[in-house]
Amino acid sequence: MTGMSSSGMTRRALLGAFAATAVTAAPTFANAASFLRGAGDIRRIKMYSGRTGERIDMIYWIEGNYIPDAVNELNYFMRDWRTDGIKTIDMRTVDIMAASHNLLDVTEPYMLLSGYRSPKTNAMLRSRSRGVAKNSLHMRGQAADLRLGSRSVHQMAKAAIACNGGGVGRYSGSNFVHMDCGQIRSWGA
Repeated sequence: MTGMSSSGMTRRALLGAFAATAVTAAPTFANAASFLRGAGDIRRIKMYSGRTGERIDMIYWIEGNYIPDAVNELNYFMRDWRTDGIKTIDMRTVDIMAASHNLLDVTEPYMLLSGYRSPKTNAMLRSRSRGVAKNSLHMRGQAADLRLGSRSVHQMAKAAIACNGGGVGRYSGSNFVHMDCGQIRSWGA
């Protein structure tokens, strides 16, 4: 009976019903630190993977608490699809992604190009491209490469930079934005 309420609804069903009626994504803000300290909101993330065909649309945080089942799903979804390696994703990165998505005022899910990368995958990508860092935050579960069809790389990067929560890389030639929870910095064109 774990997870069942007195009405017989599972926690997931309850959250789904709540999401359908009362979703308010991360508030618009100028400083991610205040967002990360804030309470009383609901955080939601929507993504799909062109590599695996998987999709997620979930509330992962309510009233100051990350939802363990949602965090586990995110860890799996953002795995290294080449090796099936799973790493605990730093939720600060997901918070930046969700807040940026909210600032962009879109309903379209992100396309996740890369989340966690195993050292083996990172080394392989590094051998093929000079744009892959040797000690990439992807290997720590602290970064994501994302795309939106309805927004430009410039628009996505501008929203992520406004969060003031980590690194933002523009990869206009490849049409994606890198977001991470590392040091505040930006690069690319």
